[in-house]
Amino acid sequence: MRIVTWNLWWRFGPWEERQPAIRAELAAIDADVVLLQEVWAADGRDQAEELGEALGLSVARTTVPGGGPQAFGNAILSRWPIVDTEMVVLPGDTGDPSHRSALTAIVDTPAGPQPFTVTHLAWQYDASALRSAQAARVVDLVARHRSTDPTAPPPVLAGDFNAVPEADEIRRLTGLSAPYRAGLVFTDCWAAVGEGDGDTWSRDNPHAAEALWPRRRLDYVFVAWPRPKPLGNPRSARLAGVAANDGIVPSDHFAVVVELDDRQT
Repeated sequence: MRIVTWNLWWRFGPWEERQPAIRAELAAIDADVVLLQEVWAADGRDQAEELGEALGLSVARTTVPGGGPQAFGNAILSRWPIVDTEMVVLPGDTGDPSHRSALTAIVDTPAGPQPFTVTHLAWQYDASALRSAQAARVVDLVARHRSTDPTAPPPVLAGDFNAVPEADEIRRLTGLSAPYRAGLVFTDCWAAVGEGDGDTWSRDNPHAAEALWPRRRLDYVFVAWPRPKPLGNPRSARLAGVAANDGIVPSDHFAVVVELDDRQT
């Protein structure tokens, strides 16, 4: 099973010119499940729906009260049917609801129903405590949709976490520090099988060349543990969206592409 997570950089920069490059890169990746952040909706258009139609994929995306697409949101695209979804709003720095969210889609994969969750945490350099509070809300969402059957496909969590692997919020997700929920931690797929530093935010990207932040690995695909081996074990991880397409680098973030084992014992 091939998974990709990608922050699409909303309508920033040369956004109109970037759309064909985004579409072409996703077509080349040919993922089974696509988890996207900074997905735009404006002027009667929805980037998630347009990409889903172009790629022939089912679409789930975050919405506003009333059901319309969230202007700055997350989306999940799937080769297989999406049978259920749940969205949660993440807290802001005062504890009140923010514009950030998480979305879970239950996908009817060949191995059985499998929950996929996408999110995008606060970006500020000094917002580790806020990201930790947001991550706790996300883990609660994942836990609600985790099957009680120990042989079921494990939940996948992906997105732009705006935190490096050594940060408290990531350490709690991966079990290097006290987890958000006992009995639920996650394998960081890049740490398990990726080669090199895996920086998804890099000054090698012309859209980030003048950024204040250093090179950082901010984008992740996680697989829940415990899980029934080998089902869900990461097999490979690589970056995508690195090179220009028709002279345009698609986003200010590089994408992360992960191959997961879909064999069942």
